[in-house]
Amino acid sequence: MTADPVLVAGIDSSTQSCKVMIREAATGVLVREGRASHPDGTEVHPDHWWTALQRALTQAGGLDDVAAVSVAGQQHGMVCLDADGEVVRPALLWNDTRSAQAARDLIEELGGPEKWSEAVGSVPVASFTVTKLRWLAEHEPENAKRVARVCLPHDWLTWRLAGRPEVITTDRGDASGTGYWSPTTGTYRTDLLALALGSSPGLPRVLGPAERAGQTPGGALLAPGTGDNMAAALGVGAQPGDVVVSIGTSGTAFAVADRAANDPSGGVAGFADATGRFLPLVATLNAARVLDAAGRMLGVGPDELSALALSAPPGADGLVLVPYLEGERTPNRPDATGSVHGLRLANATPAHLARAAVEGMLCGLADALDALGIAPNRVLLIGGGARSEAVRRIAPSVFGCPVQVPPPGEYVADGAARQAAWLVAGTPEAPEWTAGEAVGYEADPTPGLRDRYHAATG
Repeated sequence: MTADPVLVAGIDSSTQSCKVMIREAATGVLVREGRASHPDGTEVHPDHWWTALQRALTQAGGLDDVAAVSVAGQQHGMVCLDADGEVVRPALLWNDTRSAQAARDLIEELGGPEKWSEAVGSVPVASFTVTKLRWLAEHEPENAKRVARVCLPHDWLTWRLAGRPEVITTDRGDASGTGYWSPTTGTYRTDLLALALGSSPGLPRVLGPAERAGQTPGGALLAPGTGDNMAAALGVGAQPGDVVVSIGTSGTAFAVADRAANDPSGGVAGFADATGRFLPLVATLNAARVLDAAGRMLGVGPDELSALALSAPPGADGLVLVPYLEGERTPNRPDATGSVHGLRLANATPAHLARAAVEGMLCGLADALDALGIAPNRVLLIGGGARSEAVRRIAPSVFGCPVQVPPPGEYVADGAARQAAWLVAGTPEAPEWTAGEAVGYEADPTPGLRDRYHAATG
């Protein structure tokens, strides 16, 4: 008689939704899944994440037969708890830019961007948790005084799944996005936390890649969890030398590396990954939602927008769309807005605007790819935006190199599930799962496109 396969659950608690993927631990085969939406906005009470997780778990058939669980969450979100473990105020999310001035102040107070890069591998921008804590201290001092512990979205959900134990845990990957934990030394910089908040509240214990964080009341083991980009790298099977370009709510270009990054310009965030290695990363605030916005302006859905974009000539006859629809993180322009350049009678068509939207978004990501300074073995294109045929076919003409597109998948949730399987296996490296064959795309670079984009972005 054949024993039932061991099952693991991967959770992706993203900006927009919660997704649960339950897979076989040995093979990665999908058994069942569930999902639920999150509220819109750049600040959200964490209780909404918990409610969505419960709905998604119910839809996925629950955890009764699951051996281990891992949570991957949106990076940087500021979750503040009081002495009783209650949430002090709604969490400020990574895409909330109100702390832009706080970031500038903190950089100056420590002595410049080089000092921050040396200390924690990254130069803070409005996305980072440390800047949000400074904003809290300045704008809500009474709330700041109530803060007894600070954690991240994935930390809080893991803690809740464990039944709110005394110790909150996190992992290297997510901790490296706070602005007060160093990937190089593997230690917190509580002096930087105090510089931001004016006090030193309790922080989560940082776990190793396959270290146990606890267990659910039902007995499922809890893996450390990680940040969403770190989980995506694990889910897609990225190896040292690979570069992943992810087109989701935000856009990211990141590489798996054996050494910590240190970029005093602030363009590259020197994160850790979920395997014990490092994950130099460049992020943009504006990615797939640029396509959504273009579709709304043109009154078409995603498939029609893609078809329109592919019907226009490369370069859109000089029409350039600057995609800074929510400010921008890279380059650091939190107050910027989107704009259209080079509009003439000849290119004033829906097809040209659709093409310009796709190309503009991809130009921002091409700049991110260049900033990594890596000659990649492979460029892997993932995320919801990569499901657009126009994005897949136009990307190599903007990036100037071939791209590979793995089969569509929930790579953040899958990476979390793979981490849970790693905990169950107890092996030195994560289990090998097969994601399926990637499809390659090639195209000649579009002459002058990125020069026109750079002229428009100044």
